[in-house]
Amino acid sequence: MEVGGAACAIRCEFMIVDCHTQIWDSSARLGAHVAASAHAVHADWPRHYEAAHPVDRTIVLGFKSRYLGAEISNQYIADYVRKHSTKVVGFAGIDPTDAEWLTDLKIAHGDLGLKGVTISPSMQNFHPADTRALDLYDECARRGMPILVEHNHRYPPAKLEFARPTLFDEVAREFPQLRIVIAHMGFPWIDETLVMLAKHPHIYADVAGLLRHPWLSYNALLKAYEYGVMSKLLFGSDFPHRSPAACIEALYHINQVAAGTGLPIVPREQLRGIVERDALGLLGLE
Repeated sequence: MEVGGAACAIRCEFMIVDCHTQIWDSSARLGAHVAASAHAVHADWPRHYEAAHPVDRTIVLGFKSRYLGAEISNQYIADYVRKHSTKVVGFAGIDPTDAEWLTDLKIAHGDLGLKGVTISPSMQNFHPADTRALDLYDECARRGMPILVEHNHRYPPAKLEFARPTLFDEVAREFPQLRIVIAHMGFPWIDETLVMLAKHPHIYADVAGLLRHPWLSYNALLKAYEYGVMSKLLFGSDFPHRSPAACIEALYHINQVAAGTGLPIVPREQLRGIVERDALGLLGLE
């Protein structure tokens, strides 16, 4: 089945939400260490909007890191949201290590209309239970703003000791109503993520970045299915690194790696559930 046909057929009946995309006008916005490996990646507004055609709503993530000297500004995200307000949902990039984080949050939510927050302990250099971060979670919970936890293990400055999903166990206990999305299923700690999904009602994970790796995504989703947490997985494309269309196609074809082997498969309706999930409702953003 071609992805265009599959996506269009589903779209007639269900809402498809891409929970994990980024845009930038220059790779320099990502900081010197990241920009070097992303300089050839085009992530401007027109390319994003064109790529988002197969989905009904798309979440665009801001990013700010004092540690990396990086910022995809909240104003830039908000300008794009205003241009395509029926399609695009904006998340603010907030760095809890920045002394002005509360002001940034108030402007992002109150003035710019951004609906959630992106943080990255590994790329912002803080422990998830840092006191400054706890204050941010408290404010986000009060405002009803979900948090997406981004990380990227490929970049040398990233602090992987702060990226482990179980470090958010204390956070979820302290703020049980706070919606938290663990990006990339917490790779490489996928098993830890599955435990967190099963334990905490308001912790979710997206599949962004995994679907370009057939064997990895097959194993991750099979584990999620066997552990009974498929309902906690959200669709994410990781644009600009991959398009939503390519990711939907890859998701529906992950069982191909098991063809003829006798290995178990993930039921198709479970895979379809990821694509069709009411992600905005689960995150309190209906």
